[in-house]
Formats: sequence, C-alpha cells, structure tokens
Amino acid sequence: MNNNHSLFIIAFFFFISSLFSTVRSDSSDHRFKEGDLVPLFANKVGPFHNPSETYRYFDLPFCIPDHLKEKKEALGEVLNGDRLVSAPYQLEYRRDKESVSVCKKKLTKEDVGKFRSAVRKDYYFQMYYDDLPIWGFIGKVDKEGKDPSDYRYYLYKHIHFDIFYNKDRVIEINVRTDPNALVDVTEDNEVDVEFFYTVKWKETNTPFDKRMDKYSQSSSLPHHLEIHWFSIINSCVTVLLLTGFLATILMRVLKNDFVKYAHDEEVADDQEETGWKYIHGDVFRFPKFKSVFAAALGSGTQLFTLTVFIFILALVGVFYPYNRGALFTALVVIYALTSGIAGYTATSFYCQLEGTNWVRNLLLTGCLFCGPLFLTFCFLNTVAIVYNATAALPFGTIVVIVLIWTLVTSPLLVLGGIAGKNSKAEFQAPVRTTKYPREIPPLPWYRGTIPQMAMAGFLPFSAIYIELYYIFASVWGHRIYTIYSILFIVFIILLIVTAFITVALTYFQLAAEDHEWWWRSFLCGGSTGLFIYAYCLYYYYARSDMSGFMQTSFFFGYMACICYGFFLMLGTVGFRAALFFVRHIYRSIKCE
Repeated sequence: MNNNHSLFIIAFFFFISSLFSTVRSDSSDHRFKEGDLVPLFANKVGPFHNPSETYRYFDLPFCIPDHLKEKKEALGEVLNGDRLVSAPYQLEYRRDKESVSVCKKKLTKEDVGKFRSAVRKDYYFQMYYDDLPIWGFIGKVDKEGKDPSDYRYYLYKHIHFDIFYNKDRVIEINVRTDPNALVDVTEDNEVDVEFFYTVKWKETNTPFDKRMDKYSQSSSLPHHLEIHWFSIINSCVTVLLLTGFLATILMRVLKNDFVKYAHDEEVADDQEETGWKYIHGDVFRFPKFKSVFAAALGSGTQLFTLTVFIFILALVGVFYPYNRGALFTALVVIYALTSGIAGYTATSFYCQLEGTNWVRNLLLTGCLFCGPLFLTFCFLNTVAIVYNATAALPFGTIVVIVLIWTLVTSPLLVLGGIAGKNSKAEFQAPVRTTKYPREIPPLPWYRGTIPQMAMAGFLPFSAIYIELYYIFASVWGHRIYTIYSILFIVFIILLIVTAFITVALTYFQLAAEDHEWWWRSFLCGGSTGLFIYAYCLYYYYARSDMSGFMQTSFFFGYMACICYGFFLMLGTVGFRAALFFVRHIYRSIKCE
C-alpha cells in the first residue's frame, strides 16, 4: 500500500511538472546566434493601479506589424489574463539599432481620444522578450496648471531597449521611454506621428540560471526581510502566549477536574468550573444539519490538501517569478485531483453521523465551494466581457474548465464518496449519549456564537496580518512575492493558533454546560476568514489606489471566494482540534 502511495505521489508531481513545461517560451533552449530574431510578444495594457483591468495591446491604436501572430497559451496564462501577440519591434540578437522607424501613422480624433484617456488613467504596457517581462508607461501628464482642465497629455513615441547577453543567451532587458520624444494628445485634433525604437546590446557575466533573480530581489531586500521576520516573531509571540495560557490555565483546571472526578467528590458549588462532566450524555449528540456539516468538513479538508500541495510546489521552485499562469494551472489541476478527498471525508463522516441520504450529501459537497465560486465567476466574466478586458475567458477555455470538472472532478468526487460510504467506520465516542438532551442553562451575551467567533478569529488574524499586506500587494498590485518559506511558517503558525484558540473556547463552552459545540467549533475556527475579508475593505480604501466598477467587483468578488475557502479550511482545522480534545477529556474520566 505504501509503495502504491509513493508511486501515486511521484506520478502526480510528474504530471504537474509536465503541465508547467507548456508555460515556457517557444524557443525552449533560449540559445541564439547573432542576427537571430528573438521572440518579442506584446501582452497587455491597462491602468497601473487596476491590475485586473487589462486590455489587449492593440486595443490602443499602436503600429500593427505586417504579420500579426497570436501566441498559443497554456490554461494558466489565459486565466492570468495574458493575450500574447507579436510586437511591432524587431529585436535581432546582438544587433544594435538607432532610432529605427516602426511606422508613420495619422491618428484620427478617435485615436487621439483613446490615447489621451489611457495617459490620464496612467496606462502601462507589458511585453515578454525571450520570456523576460518588460514594462513601460505609454505617456505622461504635465500637471503644471493647477486646474485639471489645464493639464497637458503626452504620448511617448520613442522606446529604448537595453539588452544584456551572456554568450548565446539573453540575460536581462530594460525598457525606457525618451522623455523628449513626445506627441501632444491634449486636444481632439488629427495628429501625424512617427514611432521609433532604439536597441543597445551589452555583455554581462550573470549566468542564465540567475536571470530571474532580479525580479525576486525586491521582496528579499534587507528592510523587507526585516519586516517579514518581525511578522514571524510577532506570530510566534502570539503562539507562545496562547500555548502558555492553555498550558497553565486549561491544564491546571483540567487536572483539578480529573482529580475531583477520580475521587468521586460532589462539587455542587463548583459547577461552573467542572460543569463539563455533567453533560457527558449530550456532548457527543450529533449536530443539526449534519449533511451540511459533513459537506463543509469534506470541502475544508480538500482545500487544506490543496494548500499543502501548493506550498510544496512553491518550496521546490515551480512558481518562479513570471512563470506565467503556473499558479492558476496548479490550482485548477490540483483542485480537480483532490476532489476525491472531499468526497471520501464528507461521506464517511456523514455515515458516521448515521446519515442515510449519502448521495445528496455528495452533491452538497461538490457544490458547497464550487457553487459560489461558479456564480461569482459568471458575474465577473460578464463584467469583463462588457469591458472587453483580457480577464474575460474565451469560450474555449471555459469549455476546457467544464471538461475538467465533468471528466476529472466529478468522477473522483463520486469515487471518493463510494469509498467513504463503504469504509464502515463508526463514530468513536468514549461515552454513551442519553436519549433526551439536557437543557442548556441561560448564558451571558459574551458566550454567544458571534462574540465567541470574534474572539476566536482575532488572534489567528493578528498572527498573519503583517504578511497579508505583502500578499495583497503581490496579488492585487505589481510587487513580487517569492519568500514562500516565510509564508509557509506563517501558515503553520496560523493553523496552530486556530487549533489552540478553538480548543480553549470549546472547553469554556463545555464548562458552562453548553453541549452544542460542533457547529460552534467550526464557526470559531473559520472566523479568521471573516477578519481577512474585513481587512480587504481596509486594504482597498486605505492602502491601494484601485478604482472603477470592474476592478472593485473583481477585488471583492474573488476575495469573497478566497475568504470563504479560508473559512471552510480553518473551520475544519478548528473542529478537528476540538473533536480530538473533547474525546481526550471524556476518555480520561469514568462516566456512568
């Protein structure tokens, strides 16, 4: 069995790596002779502060090359909004060029209006030269006049390419625009313009395998690393305080409880402290809505497995900077392949809870996370189509995703469900459940579900919020995040804090003779997801310059799905920790 398991894991990683190999350039060896035409692809343009709002490069009236070719893209690249086409510049290997004309063009009033609007919104362009990303702004705003009506808008017409090479390989490329070669597009007049480009080649000693390092250096600069380590120390202090609190208070209280119960002492006056013994006949009473509960556990377990696999791939170096779409490909493929885990976990737990309609439970498991994600995608894809943005997925890509869901996700979910149903596992309860539930005594307001969720979510969130800023700046900005080892440590800390705080709150709930801990432990564990979504509001309005309906809907729509995924995953972690704890304490006492 162990051999089969290891073979499966090896095959799985070979499959994933073969998928990522499609993301590389057409010229996979990246070796060139002098005079060879190195592939240069124009990708997209868009407002600098709105990373989701990107358009095709030639949606703006630039010079179109004679032979316009579209590059065939992998699934992850399309999901990333990349639409690569051949650029109008000819950059031959080690051939310098000085002020070469791209084309002469008469810009109509409509063309001038498009460029002016783009310059006003701070548009940038992105290209790829031998798989190396390059960016530049398409123009500038002269704000000498204080009143916005006096602003002047200029389009850059001369681009300089500085390229570094080592023997027969391209190592680095930088692009800059000539600040003196400008076209005034302030007025709605027809303009004759000629676009130029200059190419300079320089030798460097940097080896080819280090050429991507410069893109990851920004997140590894000393002052940035200092903040990351401060984040980890902050998180570790939180963990130590919490574990210290649990070790001293909780274990001492439990020890006293065990001693008292072992000597069969009557502790009528001290019921608040030792009240958990009195509800031993109710503590393993199955929760309401057990089908939904089992489905949430199944989905949460799948998302946890997905996250662990993503971290493994990140730590072995699959997601190097600008490996276009690798993360999206990994998310789609691994989610599809791990759906069997969701089916197995949900159905086996549902059957342990003496559920009978396991087919309905399996359907619920399949739709619990995918359903909201699908509805959000439909709405946001419609918005992107209306805006004519590259974020709108082509029909072919949607068909591929539907086929993956139909041919891989669904069958694996069903197979997992059948395996879960046939596992015949019984729920391990160390004490018998009574026939009739004991009435829960009235509790103060702060012991209610919502105040407990607020308490449970705040500590794990405080352990990760510093790191959150860098992740948001990478996903919803132009920073690059590459310190996955630090992120993995923060993730481990998040899991530990979530488990500990849920266990502590579960104990206090049972001590107050409230036996409905099942859903409470799940909601308390998952409440960190709600704090992350609250942080989204703060980040959008206080830390970013995003604007416009499309960017706003993309940010809040997809972040809602991500935070919902966190809610399910951390809820599962919280419940599993609480279940382990509850079984342990009731196993340690003798109940009649």
